[in-house]
Amino acid sequence: MTTAPALQQLVLKVHSRCDLACDHCYVYEHADQSWSRRPRVISPDTVQQVAHRLAAYARERELPNVSVILHGGEPLLAGPTRLRAVCETLTTALTPVTALDLRIHTNGLQLGPRHLDVFRQFGVKVGISLDGDRAANDRHRLDRAGRSSYDRVLRAVDLLRAPRDRHLFAGLLCTVDVANDPVAVHDALAALDPPRIDYLLPHSTWDNPPPRPEGSRVPYADWLLAVYDRWAERGRGMPVRIFESVHSTLSGGPSLTEALGLAPSDLAVVETDGTFEQADSLKTAFEGAAETGYDVFRHGFAELAAHPGVRARQLGIDGVSATCRTCPVVESCGGGLYAHRYSGTRGFDNPSVFCADLRAFVEGVAERRGGAPGSRPRAEPRPGEESHDGSRDGSHGGSGDGSGDGAGDGSGDERRYSQVELARRLVAAQFHRLVARPGGKDAWRLLEELDADPGARPAVNTVLGHPYLLPVLSSLGLVDGGGALFMALVAACAVRAGKAASLAWDHPSPDLHLPTLGTVTLPAPGPVDLTVGEDGFQIRSGPDTAPGSWRPLAYVETAEGTPPVLVDDADPLRRDSYPMPLPAPLPADALDAFRTRLRSAYALLDARTPDWREGPDTLDVTTVTPLPPGAGLRVGSHGHGALGLALDFSAREFARELPRLGGSVLPVDTAAHG
Repeated sequence: MTTAPALQQLVLKVHSRCDLACDHCYVYEHADQSWSRRPRVISPDTVQQVAHRLAAYARERELPNVSVILHGGEPLLAGPTRLRAVCETLTTALTPVTALDLRIHTNGLQLGPRHLDVFRQFGVKVGISLDGDRAANDRHRLDRAGRSSYDRVLRAVDLLRAPRDRHLFAGLLCTVDVANDPVAVHDALAALDPPRIDYLLPHSTWDNPPPRPEGSRVPYADWLLAVYDRWAERGRGMPVRIFESVHSTLSGGPSLTEALGLAPSDLAVVETDGTFEQADSLKTAFEGAAETGYDVFRHGFAELAAHPGVRARQLGIDGVSATCRTCPVVESCGGGLYAHRYSGTRGFDNPSVFCADLRAFVEGVAERRGGAPGSRPRAEPRPGEESHDGSRDGSHGGSGDGSGDGAGDGSGDERRYSQVELARRLVAAQFHRLVARPGGKDAWRLLEELDADPGARPAVNTVLGHPYLLPVLSSLGLVDGGGALFMALVAACAVRAGKAASLAWDHPSPDLHLPTLGTVTLPAPGPVDLTVGEDGFQIRSGPDTAPGSWRPLAYVETAEGTPPVLVDDADPLRRDSYPMPLPAPLPADALDAFRTRLRSAYALLDARTPDWREGPDTLDVTTVTPLPPGAGLRVGSHGHGALGLALDFSAREFARELPRLGGSVLPVDTAAHG
């Protein structure tokens, strides 16, 4: 039995009432009215139990990070004192186990200095709902006395834009109403200089469809594409999640939002009474649609992860309707948000009620990028991407395994190129947050120098194109440990390029992993000094200490003229791509045996099918990660190029199964094929 995909996001309801009366709210205005039967405020005992359960689950699943979003109702109604206690309880329980990303989603009306004191202390990032300019916002978002909320929301945004608290501002969330002018809405939001904008389709089902004005078959696509064009016209000044998600999936990368794409849902919800629920959006379908029958006092997160309702939102292509499975935009659309598929006659076995709009939107974005859904957009290689420089060995202090520069520096393969370009954009979007971290300015300056140097850019491409990095790049500046990972990323680029450099930062673990290269083990967490020179590199705990011990990753040459394949058995992020516990880094003899068998497997495949690499759907493997015995072959679930391979695989099994995986958009378990 395969392990359920990990739950890594928790929506924690800290207050069940609201000070607005938005007429499009899924909590109060749709089919499910369970809010009225729940406590107004979450109790300290419930918070303690949530923290205990989540910490135990994070430890069991070895989660590198978890995100907790304080939600409601309106969470600020809980008050600064209660919010401080909630944050303290969560931080105390979780930070010894995993990196905790705390957030709050609010309408902003109650936001004040005392709230910001709490958020500053615990690093709580604040997302604010705002539907555009005054006219657009007040179409739906009035208070319970029928008054405008606009000025009060802007006051909250102004507080977050102040230099002292700018780092707490997570972005703006806007619900689309096609009655509003799309350009006016976007201009009003962009004028507030948010770090990110999320455009959300209004929650609707086939039984309660969204408003559709006359004159357009796809008004929501038209609206979003008008915003897209305005965003592009103005230089894409801030990230817009729905646009970046489609860019990512069109380029073969992961979805960046639950509302689109085939990635499994990793979301859990806990209500104020401690009951576990599925995604809140299900409340728009029918009374009880989000219920699980579980609660934090009798059940854990592992039990919730195995709940049939949760698993139904993790099935990828197998979880969408027959209509969706044959659609050319399914990788980008993913059937739409699960709740939007509901009808009383067929349940959730339908395309989205926004089906025509989503297809037109994805196709419109693809056309504007010069491609078509189902194909990858062409792009000219940048200077330095044509060459494959195998001169750098990734050694520590001049000793290493002699591996080359890794897969992807100059292959010309469009999927690799698109993944690298997506990674560049995701890192660039974090600029202001990353340079604010200790050592961040120096690291950013070094990364810019490397990326501008044609001789060093292949090294940058290799690191940015590493499949296990891609899912975390969009949050480097937001999560605990993200700054250290950015420093390690830049360090890996410098080491690969052989660029004389020095960097210093605080690292949260004694094990410092350089993506695509290997792991340095230091005496303890804390200060780190990296120096790169002509003879290699050294990483120390301080200027007067001995270098840490170095364990390089291994590469396997598979055929003359092709980049070597990385055997990555140590990157902590690899665990996110495979739904099972992974083996620890292999001992030297086991690693040598694994590499020898992999080399033999490629040789057998080349002998059986000499032209297998030439097919348009060939799985372009850049990185192989050992899986537990019996796990077969599995395509990594995030970035392009990752393959999981059981420790006990045979060359015959590999030669038989690898060509079958070429068209996979989801992880494929071949263990059952024998």
